[in-house]
Amino acid sequence: MTNRKRDGKFLWGAGGILAVVMIMNSCGINMMPTRDAWYTQHYPLMQDYERTLYRTLSEAGRLGFQELFWTSRYPDAIKLFQERLDFIVKAYKRENARQPWNTDRGRIYILNGPPAAVDIDQNTDWGAQVTQGGAATGAWAVDRSNEDVQAFRTEIWTYSVRSQYAKYVFVFRAPNEWKLSAAAVEGNQFISLLENYNKTVTFGPRDEAEYRKVLDALEKKK
Repeated sequence: MTNRKRDGKFLWGAGGILAVVMIMNSCGINMMPTRDAWYTQHYPLMQDYERTLYRTLSEAGRLGFQELFWTSRYPDAIKLFQERLDFIVKAYKRENARQPWNTDRGRIYILNGPPAAVDIDQNTDWGAQVTQGGAATGAWAVDRSNEDVQAFRTEIWTYSVRSQYAKYVFVFRAPNEWKLSAAAVEGNQFISLLENYNKTVTFGPRDEAEYRKVLDALEKKK
C-alpha cells in the first residue's frame, strides 16, 4: 500500500518508511538560500545531495538540473507544488514581495502544506513595559499598543504525525516578518519525521538511483 498525506495528516500503509525517516536528519528548513529564484522556491523540497550538487553546477548544468528535477518526479507532486506556490504568492507577499516563498512560513508551507491547526498566542515581548506612573521602562521604551495587531501575536502551526504532533512557532518581527522560533524546532523528532517524509515521499524522485546517475552527468563549474 502507498503512503499518502491529506490535509496535514498521514495515512500510513504497510512498510518501513517511518523507520527509515526516523534516522534521517532534519532538513534545516530555517536556512536562507541564495537569490536564485528557482533555487529558493525548490530549496525546501531538495534533499542534501541535490543542494550540494546544484551549487557546483555551471549555468547550463543548473538549467539541466531544473528540468530533471521535475521530470524525475510524479505528476501529482508537480501539481501539489504549484498549488502551494500559488497560495504562498498571495498569502506572504507582504513579507517578501519579490519572493514570498523565501520566508519562514513560505518554506514550511511549500514543503508540508497547510497545517492541521493554526493557533494564535500573545507575544508579550513586543508591548511596552509601563510603570505605575505611566513612564515606559525596560528594553521597550516606546508604547506600541496602537501598532499592527500582529505585533502582539505568535502563530503556532500544528501538523499530525501518526499519533503525535509537529509544531512550528512563528514570532512577529517589525515591520512585517514572521520568524521561525529555532528553539521550538531544534531536536524535535516529529518535525524531522514530517519534513523528511515530505522530501523523500511526497516530493521524492520516482527512481532515486537512476535520477542520481543522470545528475552526475551534468556540467560542473570550471
